[in-house]
Amino acid sequence: MRRTITGFSNPTVKYLRSLREKKHRRREGKFLAEGLRLLTDARECGRLPEMLVMATGRDGHPLLAALEQAVADAGGEIVECAPEILSRITGKDNPQAVAGLFTEFDTALSALDRNSAKIWLVAQALRDPGNLGTMLRTGDAVGAGGLILIDDCVDPFSVEAVRASMGAIFTQAIAQARWEEFLPWLRAGEGQLVAASLRDSHPYRGAPYRAPCFLLVGNESRGLPEEYESACDLRVTLPMRGRADSLNAAVASAVLAYEVLAALEG
Repeated sequence: MRRTITGFSNPTVKYLRSLREKKHRRREGKFLAEGLRLLTDARECGRLPEMLVMATGRDGHPLLAALEQAVADAGGEIVECAPEILSRITGKDNPQAVAGLFTEFDTALSALDRNSAKIWLVAQALRDPGNLGTMLRTGDAVGAGGLILIDDCVDPFSVEAVRASMGAIFTQAIAQARWEEFLPWLRAGEGQLVAASLRDSHPYRGAPYRAPCFLLVGNESRGLPEEYESACDLRVTLPMRGRADSLNAAVASAVLAYEVLAALEG
């Protein structure tokens, strides 16, 4: 189905705009993603938008043509609108030429196969969507299985987090759970829980990592609760040579992930 939207007050515009708010995303189970590269990554991972929204006057591109054809073949809806209307939908003054409406993924722990990867990233009470997106990109880069969000984290399906992931939201599994749910799940199978910590910790280089390794980082300002650190199999520390006493949560996870990757593949 193909149609054109010409007015800002169109119900579809209002619906898509509403998905920028968490309460509406939760109610509908839908989220928005924008940009040809990101939507191409989704298509290549076997995920197609159920609605493809394209700006009129856009430049032609083979990847866009392939995306449009794939959505049409799958019975999806294709909508064209003026760039100003697409800007209203995405909330960006200079929007990409294309956006997609997706169904949220299953984020239950039970949907994960822990043995599908050697490395998993875990974040507790992460609040910044940019950090979440960066962690997804890191996970993709090191071949991690995915990102597990513990306790009250930022919504992984927010426009900001999806944008920051640069397409990794489609390549990485995502799970959401409370700590009381996560720890029993982890202990029910194989898995080493490793925390970045200053308490009774090993230097991060040369630490005895083993797969599957679950790398746990805490809240950006408070870090990990002491009882969470105590439950870990291994605590490692990063050297801080300057005045700063800690790294950004996403940066710390990236440094540790590459060290673990080297250790497990060495």
